[in-house]
Amino acid sequence: METASSTRSTRSKREGPTLGRDLARIAIEAALDKKAVDVTVMDLRGISGEVDYFVIATGESDLQIKAVTEGIVMAIREQANERPAHREGQAGSSSWIVLDYFDLAVHIFTPEAREHYDLERLWGDAPSETVAEDAETVALLEGTGEDTSAE
Repeated sequence: METASSTRSTRSKREGPTLGRDLARIAIEAALDKKAVDVTVMDLRGISGEVDYFVIATGESDLQIKAVTEGIVMAIREQANERPAHREGQAGSSSWIVLDYFDLAVHIFTPEAREHYDLERLWGDAPSETVAEDAETVALLEGTGEDTSAE
């Protein structure tokens, strides 16, 4: 019997030309445009075989969570012609929404759910960076795309 985890671990990477790093940049910009708070990017290359990057954001109301989610989906669709391979949760009825772009997973939380699940602690071995609203670049996403997880 095949479980969900074994199915997920055997899936192939997205075949499109856009790297997870580039999708993460788009997602961060879109989240900040919708005033998400505590926007954090985590580099999971070399740590997770499932995904290269997490973008984690917090919305302070159901309406804001919906706006952040839809803003990210639209920005990635418009700028990279990509759609989520899977979407989990719905704004208004979920405290945690996940957008799965194969190389990138975007997590949008209520403040309470983010504190409870604490992905930054769970994936504490991964390099991470919280992105300021006025940031012009994200240091963690700069570079050649080589695996930097051992640094």
